[in-house]
Amino acid sequence: MKIVVGVSGGSGSIYAISLLKALKELNIETHLVVSTMGEYVTEHECGVSLEELKSLATYYHDNKNFAAPIASGSFKVDKMIVLPCSMKTLSSVAYGFSDSLIARACDVTIKEGRKLILVPRETPLSSIHLENMLKLSKMNVTIFPLSPGFYNHPETIEDIVFNMTGRILDALEIDNDLVNRWTGQ
Repeated sequence: MKIVVGVSGGSGSIYAISLLKALKELNIETHLVVSTMGEYVTEHECGVSLEELKSLATYYHDNKNFAAPIASGSFKVDKMIVLPCSMKTLSSVAYGFSDSLIARACDVTIKEGRKLILVPRETPLSSIHLENMLKLSKMNVTIFPLSPGFYNHPETIEDIVFNMTGRILDALEIDNDLVNRWTGQ
């Protein structure tokens, strides 16, 4: 399996780090691309440098490199996720404005009929955000807001992150045991 992982400038880089670690542990090939603000936010929120982030991926592609393999539909990947997905990136994808490799790879993923998951981290949502998400949802893009549940009584931030990482892996159709699953009462 090959998965493209985009990291854009929304808050929540801790989830991207957790996902990359999980995918690495599962021996899944990853193609990482990080926006300028994605790099900044990851360093600011998590103290993780771009070099450290790159070490979690199988391959790294510069966000300005439109000659990267992930910019072409002829390069076979299975799925793509943008985590976190800024509203700028989401808007670019919704309107086919491929001004970055992340947006171009999303465009390619949509046009090739492959699974695309966008993980926005924004609140509150404006009508513009909601309209863009609806537009993408109608194109079979999965919109996966970072909305952790608390029915499993998490005790640490790590508990919340692992559970959400497991739910993201579920959305990517990857079996995992990170989710504390609801079993009823």
